[in-house]
Amino acid sequence: MTDQFSVAFEPLIPALWLLVLALPLIAFILLGFIVGRRGAFIRALAAALLFLAVANPVVLREERDPLTSIVAVVVDKSQSQEIGVRADQTDEALEQLRERIGALPQFELRVAESGGPGDDADRTQTRLFESLNALLADVPPARVAGAVFITDGQIHDIPDDAATAAIAAPLHGLITGEPDEFDRRIRLERAPRFALVGQPVELTYRVMSDGTPAGASGPESGGVDVTIRLNGEEVSRQRAFIGEETSASVELPNAGRAIVEMEVAEAEGELTTANNTAIANIDGIRENLRVLLVSGEPHAGERAWRNLLKSDAAVDLVHFTILRPPEKQDGTPINELSLIAFPTRELFVEKIDEFDLIIFDRYQHRDVLPILYYDYIAEYVRAGGALLVAAGPEYASEQSISRTPLLPALPALPTGEVENAAFRPMLSELGQRHPVTRGLDGANAQPPAWSRWFRQIAVEQPRGQVVMQGIDDAPLLILDRVGEGRVGMLLSDQGWLWARGFEGGGPHVQLYRRMAHWLMKQPELEEERLVARSDGMVLEIVRQTMADEAPPAIITGPAGERIEVPLTMDGPGVFSARRSMQAIGLHRVQNGDMSAIAHIGPVNAPEFADTISTTETLAGLAKETGGTVRRLAEGMPSVAPIKPGTAGSDRFLGLRETDETILRSVDRMPLLAGFVGLTAILLLLGGMWWREGR
Repeated sequence: MTDQFSVAFEPLIPALWLLVLALPLIAFILLGFIVGRRGAFIRALAAALLFLAVANPVVLREERDPLTSIVAVVVDKSQSQEIGVRADQTDEALEQLRERIGALPQFELRVAESGGPGDDADRTQTRLFESLNALLADVPPARVAGAVFITDGQIHDIPDDAATAAIAAPLHGLITGEPDEFDRRIRLERAPRFALVGQPVELTYRVMSDGTPAGASGPESGGVDVTIRLNGEEVSRQRAFIGEETSASVELPNAGRAIVEMEVAEAEGELTTANNTAIANIDGIRENLRVLLVSGEPHAGERAWRNLLKSDAAVDLVHFTILRPPEKQDGTPINELSLIAFPTRELFVEKIDEFDLIIFDRYQHRDVLPILYYDYIAEYVRAGGALLVAAGPEYASEQSISRTPLLPALPALPTGEVENAAFRPMLSELGQRHPVTRGLDGANAQPPAWSRWFRQIAVEQPRGQVVMQGIDDAPLLILDRVGEGRVGMLLSDQGWLWARGFEGGGPHVQLYRRMAHWLMKQPELEEERLVARSDGMVLEIVRQTMADEAPPAIITGPAGERIEVPLTMDGPGVFSARRSMQAIGLHRVQNGDMSAIAHIGPVNAPEFADTISTTETLAGLAKETGGTVRRLAEGMPSVAPIKPGTAGSDRFLGLRETDETILRSVDRMPLLAGFVGLTAILLLLGGMWWREGR
């Protein structure tokens, strides 16, 4: 605590009246001096004393406490600070700063961490000046002693000058890391956002090297190995040269999001491998799906299939309807019976592999197709094709396609009976979990909020998965895998009742479209599927399974750390989890025998674009503000107070002391009050009377 003295005036009358009183007194005194009046000097002293008595001078004694100077310390906790010994250097430097600044009572220490796990800002960039401004937002500039950054020097929000940085105190940098670091990294140059499935996708990248490898006389040069992976699976390896742009080609197998990794081989003595991988997210788009719809005869449900497939812009539909079987002879000229001849050889031999899906809608064998062609269709399915049989009464007849070489591809055999009775389609226990039928509109009601159907084809020996049931829980919709392909069988031709809105209708669009896309192997409709995707720094895991429960997911981070995360049930056949992740980069998720990958944070984030520690980024600002930049590997500098306007020194961290104080109390003492003032005035008046009376 210090005492400060000052003099103030507290006039007994308003200042205007004090001026009115002073003017005639001054004129009278000046006149006395001009004419040489005896006692003019004493008269002037008496008038001045009287004027001062009315002005009431007061001596003020203020008790003030000096304010502390604020020292801001911003600690870089970004991911690049976790490389090597940087984290240990940071913790040790912060501890020593606390001790040394704590020993100086005139300073108050404030510490903020930037880019750490608890930081609300994303960790893709090191933004220390944002943290500094937030730390000093409530501090007057005169009280700022200085700022200290503990960082590797890779800062992404450095202002152009001190004025922009809004700091008028020394700015110091304590740089972690070593002066002779070496790092190799890979950078994606060009990559498409979308690509066609099954077509080559061209990407370009560049491998770069910073620093000098141990034992080398100059910067790294020459070729390095680069591994190309697609969704975690290696697809190729190639040789790339440091600094040169290199092309790579991949082919997307499925529609949907694909992650392409380009990983450069690790070098001996390299600082980190976190930036040895470049990531490209590419959305695969399928060319229009080619669907062959063959209707055995005109019927009410034919239009439902045709309208659904024609309304899908992603489907190229080829539709044939058998208007008259060959054995029917009524004398009508053939050119009046059909618009186009049925190109059986072209469709089922020459171009069958071009179709993604073949639909037999109430089709029966009537010698329209040669018997050998059914074997071609079965082989097409085994080789990876898709077949959907929408069965009607024909499937139970003597002309059933189950009596052809197509039989090995069919999931159920007809009994020869057709059930004609009203029933409401129901999901089986498997159907409640299967992606094709799970969550159909109205399925959660009991009974389902769907209209009734009135005909079902009886079958026996069903193979595959029965996902819908009909009369007496008999199979209604069967999905099966045959070789590399898939087969679906809908054992009723009454789905058109849903399309027409009979008794409120039903989800025919959902059901038909899901059936078709499952048969064509859309990833979203796979029974067993693991999906990992990012939402900022949050990893979301979704597991589709036909099992009653799912085991915990194992997450492997960019640095190899493993985390076990339990999955919770979101509904039948769906389990999920959300987990906030701390590290930016590629995370691999394992669940049972399935795996998936997701990139957390922005792809190719600036945080790992340059990982070599440097003193150059802060050097200009430090010099402008009177601060210093030094490496912690050279030792921790001392801390010393300096006065405002004093330049710092390279030998220590100079922190400015403030002149600001806080007022505790004020004592006032009038100079001419009481007997002291009265005695002084009477003495001067008496002296004036005595001098003038001589």
